[in-house]
Amino acid sequence: MSSAVAVGLSEPEVAQRVAEGKTNDVPTRAARSVEEIVRANVFTRINAILGVLLIIVLSTGSFINGLFGILIVANSAIGIIQELRAKQTLDRLAIVGQTKPMVRRQSGTGPRSPSEVVLDDVIELGPGDQIVVDGVVIEEAGLEVDESLLTGEADAMDKHAGDEVKSGSFVVAGSGAYRATKVGREAYAAKLAEEASKFTLVKSELRSGIDKILQFITYLLIPAGLLTIYTQLFTTDAGWRESLLRMVGALVPMVPEGLVLMTSIAFAVGVVRLGRRQCLVQELPAIEGLARVDVVCADKTGTLTENGMRLSELKPLIDDDVSNALASLAAADDRPNASMKAIGEAYGEPPGWTATASAPFKSATKWSGTSFGEHGNWVIGAPDVLLDPASPDAEVAERIGAKGLRVLLLGSSNAPVDALDAPGVVTPAALVVLEQRVRPDARETLDYFAAQKVTVKVISGDNAVSVAAVAGSLGLHGETMDARNLPDEPDALADAVVEYTTFGRVRPDQKREMVHALQSRGHTVAMTGDGVNDVLALKDADIGVAMGSGSSASRAVAQIVLLDNRFATLPYVVGEGRRVIGNIERVSNLFLTKTVYSVLLAMLVGLAGLSAKFFGTDPLLFPFQPIHVTIAAWFTIGVPAFVLSLAPNRERAHTGFVRRVMTSALPSGLIVGVATFVSYLLAYGGRDSTPTQQMQASTAALITLLVSALWVLAVVARPYEWWRIALVAVSAAAYVVIFSLPLARKTFLLDPSDAAMTATALAIGVLAAAFIEVVWWVQGRILGERRRLWRSD
Repeated sequence: MSSAVAVGLSEPEVAQRVAEGKTNDVPTRAARSVEEIVRANVFTRINAILGVLLIIVLSTGSFINGLFGILIVANSAIGIIQELRAKQTLDRLAIVGQTKPMVRRQSGTGPRSPSEVVLDDVIELGPGDQIVVDGVVIEEAGLEVDESLLTGEADAMDKHAGDEVKSGSFVVAGSGAYRATKVGREAYAAKLAEEASKFTLVKSELRSGIDKILQFITYLLIPAGLLTIYTQLFTTDAGWRESLLRMVGALVPMVPEGLVLMTSIAFAVGVVRLGRRQCLVQELPAIEGLARVDVVCADKTGTLTENGMRLSELKPLIDDDVSNALASLAAADDRPNASMKAIGEAYGEPPGWTATASAPFKSATKWSGTSFGEHGNWVIGAPDVLLDPASPDAEVAERIGAKGLRVLLLGSSNAPVDALDAPGVVTPAALVVLEQRVRPDARETLDYFAAQKVTVKVISGDNAVSVAAVAGSLGLHGETMDARNLPDEPDALADAVVEYTTFGRVRPDQKREMVHALQSRGHTVAMTGDGVNDVLALKDADIGVAMGSGSSASRAVAQIVLLDNRFATLPYVVGEGRRVIGNIERVSNLFLTKTVYSVLLAMLVGLAGLSAKFFGTDPLLFPFQPIHVTIAAWFTIGVPAFVLSLAPNRERAHTGFVRRVMTSALPSGLIVGVATFVSYLLAYGGRDSTPTQQMQASTAALITLLVSALWVLAVVARPYEWWRIALVAVSAAAYVVIFSLPLARKTFLLDPSDAAMTATALAIGVLAAAFIEVVWWVQGRILGERRRLWRSD
């Protein structure tokens, strides 16, 4: 144990280093600047495609057909606004949940933000503290540092004066101080931290699935686009203006202009909604990931129970007064944990004993102690670790622990606490009984997970009987195991972890192994915790959830931080993830269906154009001008997709996103495309048709498309609630209004005046809708998915 106390920097020295740029200027999380956000949302591939098509349309002089150009502005504006809102939320919450190292300066010692640290600053360390910059140890008292997040080395490293410590590691035991030698981008973990903290939407099944869908669409677009360009420009003999308009009318609906936008909006809105509940999402895909979780591993202390403790009872095992020993142990601990704080509050008058040696608490050993020279060597820790399990005192501790109380043994040792064989022979002196308050919302949260078929495992370093008692009081029933009896063989370990519900006396490395064991059985695992002993498991779990009041190390590695320390916030995170996944699946169905029927229609018209070229038949203009596909998208996709992407959604998340979307959208798109083509063929008057007849044919095809596409929306919106029915009804009514108003018909180039043609188009649309309905029910039976028309609780 080092004894020299280093002096921190003076304010002039700090000011000089700031002026020289020797500061810890690592970018904060969500560091994408406003300029980068604007650029990323304006200069997109889809905007570029639509922009080129807009220029082509404007070159023909038909400005009404360029109305789809509003999509460029809308896509960019909505994306920018939502991402800026999410960025502001993330930045605000990141400041609240930020790790604040204890910096020692001549003006005083106190917590400061990492960006305030300068070169040569003295930073104090205690259990659970994250090392924020590289440095050299100058003071230590049993200091142990875990560098596994950097090196992969599982064992904690003893650190002595002169040893190097690196940013990204954390303290597991002891205390000390180090002097900063590398700050900012020169620090070891700075680059990793910068990459990990960006506002990003990558590494999620949802995003990768959408990428696959876009890749599939690209393969469809290339041949369909080339065929359309050739046939409309070189086979129709309709004049260059009409041919260009029809070509653009074919290409615009093929582009899934809103799919990526809606996904980004859904994620960003999720961040804002969770931010209102003081939930910091450090990695955006965590919202989606937690919705897929089927096992939650919860630490007892700080998760199911509140962090604070109070002394409930002291059971002396000897005749001597032990209050002086307890007071001295509490006073000698520079960084007391919750148990030692409670003892310190109960015995606040230390007798002034001088410490000659100390042993900090370690999760692996479950005890701590201090030697006080002539006053003896005193240890305090787990009774089932320091005592013979068969002894009467151990049995008493077990009975007390069975009530859900925390029991510590105070004992005197025959060896100094820093001896190699410590704690040596321990003579029991007293049982210290501590009481933890169960979180008032813990039971409701556990009930929620049970109802959602999410298994909860309680994994704690406390006595197994005590852990089981707390879990039982919350309605969580199942077998309990002492982790010291867990098998080492991987398959046997996995069997045990799956079979048992509560685990006590779990070491930090065992927590990680238990997470791995569950993952090996195909489970998606979330780990919740707040202590340094939870860090390894938090990091390796599919989703790590840390409490805001927990150690800085646990907050640093977790994807989600509950800043209000409420376990009950987790159901809202799960719900938000389900909203994102379920709604994006619906939206993807709409956009992919549109792309499929647009590509199919373009291919059918194109093949008809080729037959005209080589067999002398009538050439076939594409049925729609750009304004037609623009208004078709308004209420069959655009407005409904926006509403559905942000709407409540409580349905469970399932894997197989791409498979489900493709199997749903492909048949629907084929039916809509074929029906629209048939309707157009029946209405098309050939090369000798007048402009009015051509407009009537286009209108008939559009009517068929609208009726069938609206039924796709009606299917995608299921199971119904009142607002979903209203959404479909309002969308249908909007088209009735457009076709009823003379001004709208004139503006949007519509002519439904041929009653027979319009009736035929409507009939084909209704028939297509019937086919879509049948396919939906048949798909459910084939895929084994329950189909429901109405939502039920």
